[in-house]
Amino acid sequence: MTRTSLQATSAYYNASPITRVFRWGLGASQHVWPALAVRAAYRLFGTPLPPKWLHRRRSWSPDWQMEAWPFENTSLTLYSRPLAAQRPVVLLAHGWGGHAGQMLALADALSARGLQPVMVEMPAHGRSQGATSNLPQFARALEYVSARLLQQGHTLRAVVAHSLAANAGAYAVSRGLATRRLVLLAPPASPLEYTRLFAHVFGLSEVTRAAMQRRMEAREGILMPQFEPAAVGPRIHQPTLVVHDRQDSINRFADGVAYSQAIAGARLLATEGLGHRRILQDAQVLREVAAFLDDQG
Repeated sequence: MTRTSLQATSAYYNASPITRVFRWGLGASQHVWPALAVRAAYRLFGTPLPPKWLHRRRSWSPDWQMEAWPFENTSLTLYSRPLAAQRPVVLLAHGWGGHAGQMLALADALSARGLQPVMVEMPAHGRSQGATSNLPQFARALEYVSARLLQQGHTLRAVVAHSLAANAGAYAVSRGLATRRLVLLAPPASPLEYTRLFAHVFGLSEVTRAAMQRRMEAREGILMPQFEPAAVGPRIHQPTLVVHDRQDSINRFADGVAYSQAIAGARLLATEGLGHRRILQDAQVLREVAAFLDDQG
């Protein structure tokens, strides 16, 4: 039986005993100290789970190079094989609470096609520095990495991004990120809706949730609706492939459909029974994505 988004969100936060304590504290503090509740909710909302140190010990084959790039007040970790200027680069980005290793199967499939995958680990994830992050920072990170790669003389064939990074990637491309193609893997359509799920899980009132949203928007200088498909889709002109599973309980299948409809000419690849993360390992999905990126048309 497929879980609902609310059940998936609850399971995500209930996995940590610390967040159960936070639920009690937030529920109490919003009545006696509302400003503190907003600050605490904002901090928790921006903290990826599971903790990033769980993925730092992952072993990588010696042909993969790791490089740390300073970024804002944190860092980004990039994984690549030796890059050749004459071969196109594909930038791969994991989702919220994920890590670069989740994109490795896709990276290998692209390498077999003669493309050069570069995997980026976002702030507060994996080996990258930082304790918190958010959707706007994901978008800025993709813009920064792509600009640096272009400055180094590389051609960016595509951005391939999963989950929250897909939301960030669509936004970045709509703002002019210089890539020839775009692949969105299980993208979420509405960050605003996720704040509502978050508030429900932690028993936050609408007043507290709205204040948390305003705090985030003021700090990042952007409104959440600006990330939604209706806002970014009409400004994306690159060939786009959207991959989404019908049983995805993290981001609804309807979210992927919304992107495919908002981006002119976008193709939707609907899968069955893979859920949210197994699409990153499925052989058929890997072949479809690699063929889409290898297409010179």
